[in-house]
Amino acid sequence: MLKVLSVASECVPLVKTGGLADVVGALPRALAPHGVEMRTLLPGYGAVMDALEGAEPLEVDLPEGRVLGGRAAGLDLFVLDAPDLFAREGGAYLDPEGRDWPDNPERFAALSLAADAVGAIWGADVIHAHDWQAGLAPLFARRRGGPSVMTIHNVAFQGNAPMDRAGAMHLLPEDLSGEVAEYWGQISTLKAGIAVADAVTTVSPTYAAELATDDFGMGLAGLIRHRGADVHGILNGIDTEAWAPPYGDPAGKAAHRAALLAEFGLPDTDGPLCVVVSRLTLQKGLDLLLQALPALVDQGGALALLGTGDVAIEAGFREAASHPLVGVRIGYDEALSHRMMAGGDAILIPSRFEPCGLTQLYGLHHGTVPVVANVGGLADTVIDANDAALRADAATGIKLRDVTTHELARALHKTLALHRNKEVWTGIQRRGMAHPVGWDVSAAEYAALYRRISG
Repeated sequence: MLKVLSVASECVPLVKTGGLADVVGALPRALAPHGVEMRTLLPGYGAVMDALEGAEPLEVDLPEGRVLGGRAAGLDLFVLDAPDLFAREGGAYLDPEGRDWPDNPERFAALSLAADAVGAIWGADVIHAHDWQAGLAPLFARRRGGPSVMTIHNVAFQGNAPMDRAGAMHLLPEDLSGEVAEYWGQISTLKAGIAVADAVTTVSPTYAAELATDDFGMGLAGLIRHRGADVHGILNGIDTEAWAPPYGDPAGKAAHRAALLAEFGLPDTDGPLCVVVSRLTLQKGLDLLLQALPALVDQGGALALLGTGDVAIEAGFREAASHPLVGVRIGYDEALSHRMMAGGDAILIPSRFEPCGLTQLYGLHHGTVPVVANVGGLADTVIDANDAALRADAATGIKLRDVTTHELARALHKTLALHRNKEVWTGIQRRGMAHPVGWDVSAAEYAALYRRISG
């Protein structure tokens, strides 16, 4: 049995701000059939500590806190119990006023340092670090010759910190070169992980290719190109049990659609009920949806939106909710997101970039037709309903040809037209529900990668 220590800042169902948590929570169970024992190291946030059962301290010597081993939510965990760093009111990364915790660099450097100590005492064959919060874990593992994988879930977040924080982040002078952690006069923990890990993965094949381009690499494209064949695009999956639709056929959506319309105070309509479950940010292209919305509602389509994020975009959707066919909930509600997948006819994801995206996978699994930008994992998982795909009975969604207001409006018009043809629409739904969205293939790829780098 190969032993892999997964290091992350969030994990479903204990703490979640985005799709990273879903992936970290799903991987241990997905990898078990492939001969991989994965345990996850998390920060000791209040919610994690409250859920931890059977906690036993590990004999590791750390400058900050202690490590406890135990179980929570069916997962085998190690937890960095450092109250000064993690037992706080507020979020994982933000204070109660929504600002970054000023000591985030030190908080997550401590997590990475703990990963190396835990990996050594537990006998991990591989350290698997997720995003900038664990970006220094491959660097610390390299000091003792331990193999590591660095996964980029979103290159836009790079863990930058001033150089004068290096000592508090346990970095040595040789770590601060341009070949490792130095990035335009600052420290980048994500860059460090990419530079030194034995393998780098991203969460979809298309995103791996995009990261090597200046348009998508966000300053790290040169490093990605330099790593070359060490960079692998492994598509995310979803937990198909946790996200199982409450019906086995598209016809079963009718009752859930009616309930969702009522929950959002929307009238029944012959047009499609489109849903959005998302962070409300420019990355997600939701400013474009505000501008393109008349293309949907003027022809009888409805929108139900759940999300939080950019203040201006939130305000725009609150104003849009004055239209009788637009319902908006600002915030996040996990249970409501499941009801929206079950009740929606289509899910809108016009992202400017999308490393993988899980939302379109939830949509496919529920027969909620994805309307997506042709980027990243969206490009890899949705088959556009063009003429050829429709004739071949292959289409599973609708793709934008470009990420613009005009093109989104065109895609909404196409959604309306396809929805009017119930036979065609039901066929798209059925193919989506039959599309493989679980972890079977991707877990096997991860297991093979772990074995290759661990020798």
